[in-house]
Amino acid sequence: MAGQKRLGWFNLKSPRRQVSAAVWNAADYAANSTVQQSWARELIARLQLRGDEHILDIGCGDGKVTAELARAVPHGLVVGVDASAEMITFAQKVFPASEITNLKFQIADARKIYFKSQFDVVFSNAALHWVDDHEAILHGASAVLKSGGRLVVSCGGKGNAHDVFLALRPEMRLKRWREFFRKMPLPYFFYAPSDYEKWLPKFGFKINTLKLVPKEVIYVSAKSFAIWLRTTWLPFTQRLPENLREEFIAAVTKRYLVKHPPAADGQVHVRMVRLEIEAVKS
Repeated sequence: MAGQKRLGWFNLKSPRRQVSAAVWNAADYAANSTVQQSWARELIARLQLRGDEHILDIGCGDGKVTAELARAVPHGLVVGVDASAEMITFAQKVFPASEITNLKFQIADARKIYFKSQFDVVFSNAALHWVDDHEAILHGASAVLKSGGRLVVSCGGKGNAHDVFLALRPEMRLKRWREFFRKMPLPYFFYAPSDYEKWLPKFGFKINTLKLVPKEVIYVSAKSFAIWLRTTWLPFTQRLPENLREEFIAAVTKRYLVKHPPAADGQVHVRMVRLEIEAVKS
């Protein structure tokens, strides 16, 4: 698999079988994911929706982006799917069908997407790097898209958050923590355009856009940076007993800030890389 060697310090033999599911705190994520939401809004703007499209949102998370899509297609339908039961339960509660009648949520594995009906758009933002088998995702997306339907994706790409990994790695190897991280499976799957150049045509897609896009994320303080680690770096933090997680997060934050000190106003900058994909089903 093309992504196996990208984080070679993990002990890997069969990553597809070893991937462990994170247990999400949906309310915590919803309160601390404005960066992901801003990326999603950029993606939605590029869709240039008419208002009657049927859209599938893969990796919908807490549902707030999916709800924005539903409001943008008042005469259409939006279905949000996520593997996390915690996220789907939260989304259904916060955005009930009684209030947004063209919006539905359901639990689904992105590698096993199946619907009898077909969609005009398959959309995904800040989610697919959590999934090991991207060919399976594309197989499902192709199956549920109408002919001429669009695949629009933004997710972590090759080189994403490299500086954060450089702070994580030495901390994980300390005697204090190393037992918790032995035989850790590959946590994320950051691919390059060259991977998708092979996969998209295989599943009947014509490529319109396929590129890595550098992004700089700004957190207002060191505390906000640590909250981001707590909220989304779950494959690492959840290997630790709950009573040790904040200590570990503080140690990683400190290591990161030594190499990347806050600006004069206290802001912390993080270099990210997004893989952006726009393709049309033949």
